[in-house]
Amino acid sequence: EGVPVGEDQVYHIELTREIARRFNHLYAEVFPEPDAILSRVPKLPGTDGRKMSKSYGNIINLEISEVELERTILRMMTDPARVRRTDPGNPENCPVWKYHQAFDISEEESKWVWEGCTTARIGCVDCKKLLLKNMKKKLMPIWENFSRIDEDPHYVDDVIFEGTKRAREVARQTMEEVRKAMNLMF
Repeated sequence: EGVPVGEDQVYHIELTREIARRFNHLYAEVFPEPDAILSRVPKLPGTDGRKMSKSYGNIINLEISEVELERTILRMMTDPARVRRTDPGNPENCPVWKYHQAFDISEEESKWVWEGCTTARIGCVDCKKLLLKNMKKKLMPIWENFSRIDEDPHYVDDVIFEGTKRAREVARQTMEEVRKAMNLMF
């Protein structure tokens, strides 16, 4: 079983694996050993190229409007070595490239961006417009969920209630297995 985590949380997954391994060895195979699932882009820079931080004002909030998203993306910092449109760039030094990777750029689009940037066939604005298209595609379902939440004030409470019921049942079954494995049936 996999657990999506950031690089800084891998230690916790390893600790969990060790606890599960130890329990399973001492008593019975009850707990799976989880694997860390890391993102292809473990650290996404802020829109200005620095570390992403709300206090720097370089984040992209999930509740951002389409207009504000467009404004933010088009203002994003790019490869500092690419001063003019005719200068070739290096995508590895460009925060926009990291965002492309995070927002599922296709192989064809990836090749277009990489070759276009390194040969100066495309400008940074062209690259940002493609990013904007892909980000909108990814963010649209999130924005629709925000709309649903706004329209139905009980929606979040209902989701939490149903999730709690399901989690309680899984926890009950797991604890039953744990007690049985440890001969603590009472």
